Amino acid sequence: MTDPLAIFISFIYVFLILSVAEALRRALRLGVEFTRKVVHIGVGMWAFGTAALFTSAWAAIVPPAAFVLINYVSYRRNLFQAMESDDKSNVGTIVFPVAFIAMTLIFFERSRALFVASLMPLTWGDSFAAIVGRRWGRHRYTLAGATRSWEGTLAMLALSFVSVAVTLLVFGWPADSALLHAALMAGVAAFAEAISPAGLDNLTIPGAGVLLWALIGLLLRQAVN
Repeated sequence: MTDPLAIFISFIYVFLILSVAEALRRALRLGVEFTRKVVHIGVGMWAFGTAALFTSAWAAIVPPAAFVLINYVSYRRNLFQAMESDDKSNVGTIVFPVAFIAMTLIFFERSRALFVASLMPLTWGDSFAAIVGRRWGRHRYTLAGATRSWEGTLAMLALSFVSVAVTLLVFGWPADSALLHAALMAGVAAFAEAISPAGLDNLTIPGAGVLLWALIGLLLRQAVN
């Protein structure tokens, strides 16, 4: 498949997710905080589509780069109501495509598996941390000025582990390596989410995965030397 066609399909996919979320919001009278997570998960899962369809990292960042601008306009004008929070201090919808761009540039040419895996804690872990935390979070704690619930953090840890492990296994990693990497990434991502201000965790969660990858690489090089 050519990259221009992959770009076109990417836009169609994202606008379809936005349309589905808006239809759910109107038909079922769902709260925006829930439909935001529908968009969050749906768009995050396009990492698989990006890995499968694109041949160039520079072409792959075109759709998320466009959505940095589109989401900013929506944030200011409330264009896509299904993904816009009433809390205007939360800039997560703008930061999310920035994180997608960063992970593409860092991992796409190195490892498609790590590219997709790096976005899974943000896609699944962060989404369910918010859902579980708001619905069932009873035991609160504050870390680095950010208040979270233990229930939400456990959901973050569990869904991050499962989503990363499944991703790496799908890409053919050995089970022991996939599970170990998933456990490490889930722990680092859960900690990053726990200390991050609202919205900015969309950047710090995958950023923590990059630091983990760099640290593992450094330790391996030192072991060889």
